[in-house]
Amino acid sequence: MGAFSRRYNPMTDLPDLHGKVIIVTGASSGVGKYTALHLARKGAKIYLACRNERKTLAVIKELQKEGLGPGNGTLHYIHLNLSDLESVKKSAEEFLARESRLDVLINNAGYSEEAYVTTRYGLGEDIVANFLGPFLFTKILLPLLKSTAKETGSDVRILNVSSEAHRFASGSIAVYTSREALSNKVSDSRIGKSKRYGYTKLANILHINELQRRLSEEGVPITCISLHPGAIATPAVQNWVSYMLPFGKAIARLVFMAQEDGAITSAFAAGGTEIKLDVERYKGVYLVPFGKIGKKSKEANDPQKAVDLWNTAEKILKELNV
Repeated sequence: MGAFSRRYNPMTDLPDLHGKVIIVTGASSGVGKYTALHLARKGAKIYLACRNERKTLAVIKELQKEGLGPGNGTLHYIHLNLSDLESVKKSAEEFLARESRLDVLINNAGYSEEAYVTTRYGLGEDIVANFLGPFLFTKILLPLLKSTAKETGSDVRILNVSSEAHRFASGSIAVYTSREALSNKVSDSRIGKSKRYGYTKLANILHINELQRRLSEEGVPITCISLHPGAIATPAVQNWVSYMLPFGKAIARLVFMAQEDGAITSAFAAGGTEIKLDVERYKGVYLVPFGKIGKKSKEANDPQKAVDLWNTAEKILKELNV
């Protein structure tokens, strides 16, 4: 959309997506749920990668009633628990056993904690669920994404759903050089929790930056994009606002945009024709509603931080043998 002033409409503006295979993580609610709906309505085969099978299957039935039918795409469930790295590996391998192509990977799932929780990996659950889990999931699926990208007419994309909250992680907080740095609790105050969440969202952008750099250096035609979906009244956002303000959940529901609208930028990033027509312009960009190229924070533009994050993640995964 970039140069367009009007609002992007997935129903009319997305191209036909028949033959495309797409994974949307965290698609049992919020932005992920409606991203799956927008893309499936255009014919794509969508895998909803989520932790809760019962909830996700119920959502699939709900979405099918909302507009899927003959000629539309299909919705499928695959188990994915991003807080459990062994589970992440198993889920990715299960997908590889089921499919011979992957056109778009949307790392959408987001975790907003109410209290700091340390996982058995010695890392906070927020950094595992929001960054390290998606990093591992992407790493295992990357060979299939690369092979799909070699096909004639392919248009392979990897998306990380981040947030404007990435700006909360600045200065001495925005360090990714070690396991200890990734485990920085900051504090359990409202501001501390917001900075900790922003730290993981900054990691999402840095991950995309370094992944795009590496793929471009290899000459692999895959477009990597990070994005801010907007201020949306998802359950996670309602929880986050409640950290900052009294009656935050109620305020979020009144002020923020609907969840279906919040999926518009993700849908554009996943299938928008404009990106394919001007791919060099969109490589490694940060999109904001509705499909516009936004401005990253100073930290999010730091190539050394992106390298530090990548190297630290690889080191941790090697130490954990996953």
